[in-house]
Amino acid sequence: MPTASPAQDARPTRNDLLYNPRLSVSGVAETFARWGRESERARAGLSGYLDVPYGPGPAERLDIFRAHPHAGRSRAHAGRSLGAVLFIHGGYWRAFGKGDFSFVAPALACAGVTVAVADYALCPAVSVPDIVMQMVQATAWLHRNAGNFGAPPNRLCLVGHSAGGQLAAMLLACLWPVYAADLPVDLAKRAVALSGLYDLAPLLDAPSLNAGIGVDTATARKASPLWLPPGRDARLVSVVGERELQGFHDQDKLIRGRWKGHVAAPVAAPCADHFTVLDTLLDPASGVFRAILEALDS
Repeated sequence: MPTASPAQDARPTRNDLLYNPRLSVSGVAETFARWGRESERARAGLSGYLDVPYGPGPAERLDIFRAHPHAGRSRAHAGRSLGAVLFIHGGYWRAFGKGDFSFVAPALACAGVTVAVADYALCPAVSVPDIVMQMVQATAWLHRNAGNFGAPPNRLCLVGHSAGGQLAAMLLACLWPVYAADLPVDLAKRAVALSGLYDLAPLLDAPSLNAGIGVDTATARKASPLWLPPGRDARLVSVVGERELQGFHDQDKLIRGRWKGHVAAPVAAPCADHFTVLDTLLDPASGVFRAILEALDS
């Protein structure tokens, strides 16, 4: 599993401590190992397609897991998907890959959801705006091709974790017909961001993070959802774990203030830190899981 190490020669700044969970969250290695084991089981046990290209680049790939044909649904829905979730992983745009996150798919698939887990190129080989455009491309591809995997193209929910939350929010602000004339204005209007980053400016004073990302002032402004207007019908569920670092609580407050009317009421993630917040995707009884199903139904 790829990792990104913080700078070793400098004392952490205040923003390092606010935004770098690897400096303060305990049991990280064990959590990552668990993700790996559960992801292997998911790929072995689910019906789907691995490494489906959404673009020409080597990292422009999706793993797509079909909805379970019967579980938890009425006979009227048997064999049909309720919609598609596009999961966008975190790692501060510089670590991890889609194979590390297959574990998010089984519970959603058993609830009747088609799950696509996206890969993208990593910093510093590419920039954050480059990754944003890769996710625009992936989302457009999924809209055009969801029916081939049993999912209705007009029922899509973006789910992003950490840096993936930034990417999901950016997609809510995308001008889809400008990107491609065949795409509807409201292609992506529902997103759930777990520990999302909406203003990248704090990373400018977080060298343990930015050393591997290369964000400057102009890039931080360009790639921050905070400074973009959301789509007219966009709806963001911003989730912050109870034990999350303060920086991510601050980010949640910022987007709620800036995107008034477009951010749903807070959804609880009790006892969750920056990494264990993903466990809410494994629990059909969690508020986050219910929020995803509600987003697909709206």
